[in-house]
Amino acid sequence: MSFPRPIRSALAAALALACAPALAGEYAGTVFFGDSLTDAGHFKDQLPAPLQPIAGKFTTNPGLVWAEHVADYYGGDGRTDNQGGDNYAQGGSRVAVANGVAESTVSQAARYLAANGGKADPDVLYTVWTGANDIFAIAGAGAPVQETLATAVGGVVQIVGSLEAAGARYVLVPSMPDMGITPDAAAAGPLAQAALTQLASGYNDAMYGALAQAGHRVIPLDTFNMLREVLASPAAYGLRNVTETACLPPGGSSLACYPAAYVAPDAADTYLFADGAHPTGAVHAFLADYAVSVLEGPRLVSVVPHSATVIGRSRADQVAGHILARPEAEGLRWWGGLRADNQRYGHADLYDGVAPAGLFGIDWSDGRGLVAGTFVGHGRLDADFGLGRGDFTQTESTLGGFVGWYGERAWVNAQASYTRLDVEVNREVAMGPAVRRHAGDTDGRNTAFGVSGGYAFGEGAVRHGPVAALLWQQVELDGWRESNLSSSALAYPELSLDSLVGSLGWQASYDAGAFVPYARATWDHEFEDAPAQARARLQTLPDLEYAVPGLDIDGDYGTLVLGARFGLFGLAADLGARTTVGRKGGSDNGVFLSLSGGF
Repeated sequence: MSFPRPIRSALAAALALACAPALAGEYAGTVFFGDSLTDAGHFKDQLPAPLQPIAGKFTTNPGLVWAEHVADYYGGDGRTDNQGGDNYAQGGSRVAVANGVAESTVSQAARYLAANGGKADPDVLYTVWTGANDIFAIAGAGAPVQETLATAVGGVVQIVGSLEAAGARYVLVPSMPDMGITPDAAAAGPLAQAALTQLASGYNDAMYGALAQAGHRVIPLDTFNMLREVLASPAAYGLRNVTETACLPPGGSSLACYPAAYVAPDAADTYLFADGAHPTGAVHAFLADYAVSVLEGPRLVSVVPHSATVIGRSRADQVAGHILARPEAEGLRWWGGLRADNQRYGHADLYDGVAPAGLFGIDWSDGRGLVAGTFVGHGRLDADFGLGRGDFTQTESTLGGFVGWYGERAWVNAQASYTRLDVEVNREVAMGPAVRRHAGDTDGRNTAFGVSGGYAFGEGAVRHGPVAALLWQQVELDGWRESNLSSSALAYPELSLDSLVGSLGWQASYDAGAFVPYARATWDHEFEDAPAQARARLQTLPDLEYAVPGLDIDGDYGTLVLGARFGLFGLAADLGARTTVGRKGGSDNGVFLSLSGGF
């Protein structure tokens, strides 16, 4: 039961009520350590005064470096630390060696920790991207290869270890780019290019291997292959020159490069390199897009098991409502139900979608209040990730059973169900004008048990009283790998989510004979904690599973149900609508219709 997207959007708009404020950011800030690839203007105040407002970064100034984009995305401060920001990177920095030009990256991290009482905020995203100048020391100054690489790799391990020991949980460690593709390397000839490529590749292997051996689970970025992919298809990224430099004069540093020094007015947007070794502002934006996609990908797929629990609760509510509304007639009856649910989170910036579903069942009653039955169901959720990041489809097939008892005033019922899930996820990674599409599919299951009950006060037509319910669900999804193998393609481990929602509230109805309107309001609480972290692997670095913060969805909210029971063409009908209220960052809404009749 899949609706075309225009109908889906219209139905979502019709069903959705006003949503609470957006979900909180997952990081408390961003802190960066490294060299000129991350430097946000450390040497700006050393330039001639006229250049200081428009230059000072190793790119096509006044463009942002990748770290500033990432900091902006997560609400951090990407400015250089000597201007009050949280970016400690300095052009020329080596990992662990003081060279008289810039502070070593080890010293940057040590200075940061000292300034913060030796503590690293566990909710901050830290980045360590360093090592290029150690490789240049080998290629250009003849530093000993093995000793230099070992010292650099050991320095990275030292930095990450010190941050984690101080409390850090999320440390992003990009790989070294392929330094053999730079204009400086090309000018030195094919042998120099091959040597730099080999040095960068060997450094990456040694660095990630040493981090893993030391027990540090970092968040990797495969910039080595990512920039190669851009180089292989430049037009897709809006680039027209990937071999020459955007800044004049050739061979100079982009530190003093500003628009008047561009080789062409559009050079900052259409060239790969600003100077002989550093990317332009456009490519820095690509790098930031790539970093955000790696950080956000695991969190996006965490939406899928959550959405399954939302559908599971809506299904359980409809089954429980049918038991309560069933006529007291003895014997067998059939019943069927339709639902159209809408899920909307983060003002749709996280995801939103519409889930039509149907149920059909048979039940039996002894005519004295006991009822039991079975049901089958089928439904489909078509949802869009917010901010143009793709979509997912979740198809479900359900088999379940229930038993209940209803007396003159009290009632209670219980149900159990097993749902088979078929999930397709399409994740889109925008990098400038280019959009990479990664598709994946997996199977899963949702096992659910629920109980509910209530009591009715009052005489005559008006009845009202307390209601309570408890619903446990366990959603499990098999792991899967995304298509379109590249530096941005991810692989996911098995996902599991337990949910235990307790509901307590009040229900009222008015029996007007053939028409019985009712209303129910409950306060709902999620007793289970969602996984604190979401995990994935880059397919080009398959041995490095990494973790990012998991979804933090509000577990306290209210649910309102308005409906009416009436006769329709000789059948018993139950028509209504439900919505969550007061849920920070999200809402679940829907309409339903159930029909039943005798054989």
